[in-house]
Amino acid sequence: MRVGLYPGTFDPITLGHIDIITRACALVDRLVIGVAINRDKGPLFTLEERVAMIEEECGNIRKNGTEIVVHPFENLLIDCANDVGAKTIIRGLRAVSDFEYEFQMVGMNRAMDASIETVFLMADANHQAIASRLVKEIARLGGDISTFVPKSVAKELLKKFG
Repeated sequence: MRVGLYPGTFDPITLGHIDIITRACALVDRLVIGVAINRDKGPLFTLEERVAMIEEECGNIRKNGTEIVVHPFENLLIDCANDVGAKTIIRGLRAVSDFEYEFQMVGMNRAMDASIETVFLMADANHQAIASRLVKEIARLGGDISTFVPKSVAKELLKKFG
């Protein structure tokens, strides 16, 4: 079974994330969505809220029979990959600035476990500008976020900033 790990904080999950998840399903038999518990980032949504939003949105994605599992983690990414049996880490790229950071991460991860490959998926052109950080800022200031996140996520953001 080909297992892939798509990690992130998903604070909140966006249409860009969903695009990467949908496309990653074509590459693996089981896709684990690794929800990072990153206290340093000070997420807007609790871990439980983020997991619930991801599970709701991923429940609608069925591609090639790929199983999708949501898995919170707080350890090293490479350790999480080993914990869930993933031999592939899937990362989305929006811009050249993403690549620089991801390039460093791949080098460090390969030094810790060379048996795990990283696959980059370029963001769809319609989603390249979407970043959770920017979506939260737009929502906080009362802007329209309907083209950046699913409707259920927009409702949750409105509750936070209502």
